[in-house]
Amino acid sequence: MNYSELFKKITEKRSFLCIGLDSEIEKIPSFLLKYKDPVFEFNKRIIDSTHQYAVAYKPNIAFYECNGAKGWITLESTLKYIRKKYPGLFVIADAKRGDIGNTSRMYARAFLENMPFDAVTVAPYMGEDSVTPFLSVSDRWVVLLALTSNKGADDFQYHNEDGIKLFERVLSVSRKWGTTDNMMYVVGATRAGMLKDIRKIVPDHFLLIPGVGAQGGSLEEVARYGLNSRCGLLVNSSRGIIFADDTRRFAATAGEKAQEIQKEMEQYLSERNLI
Repeated sequence: MNYSELFKKITEKRSFLCIGLDSEIEKIPSFLLKYKDPVFEFNKRIIDSTHQYAVAYKPNIAFYECNGAKGWITLESTLKYIRKKYPGLFVIADAKRGDIGNTSRMYARAFLENMPFDAVTVAPYMGEDSVTPFLSVSDRWVVLLALTSNKGADDFQYHNEDGIKLFERVLSVSRKWGTTDNMMYVVGATRAGMLKDIRKIVPDHFLLIPGVGAQGGSLEEVARYGLNSRCGLLVNSSRGIIFADDTRRFAATAGEKAQEIQKEMEQYLSERNLI
């Protein structure tokens, strides 16, 4: 799926919502524990109730690989379910990989070929040769960490040398490695005020924005500073949707929360004449 195809999906659904499947077994409704694969059953019901409002899903790999082989089976089952029942959705492996070249090639093979996700999150710290193996897989995306929403981001990402912050250097250097059709960037919603400056460096790239909802990020601010002429945003909400309710109505409530966000996104897209 290239940029134009992703933008078309956004305009069709009037939404740039990405739903994070950070599915902790300790947090899912207890009645699901009777199923052979409770987390897959949870994911399936969440997807069925929210797919009409979302353009993307983002399983956080840590919540699956922590359960060993069973977790990988759950992850693969979830991906296959999306591909079979709701083709055309954009699916991101939130894996935050990044290593020397030959190791990155194996990570790329795992997430972009064998399981085929549309995109994988990658840490840029080791530089170009740790990222290019992911970019070598055709019709797939790298989502490079640029400015994250956690408190510890202040430790390194704002380090200023010669008037250039570290995250700004990550953006300016890495944009030469890929294109707007195969590279996007993670920018935390709790750093929405920085989006205006970020857009000066990467005006045309897609940005994946976590931190809206439970983490307190403002969708209005993200849209104001981050939208470009072809949307250029995927805004992620995880806990605020999938764990909004722990009763037997959890899936219906997730759908209602997703619809609320979609309606707000539709307003911002309309104001920019994007739909």
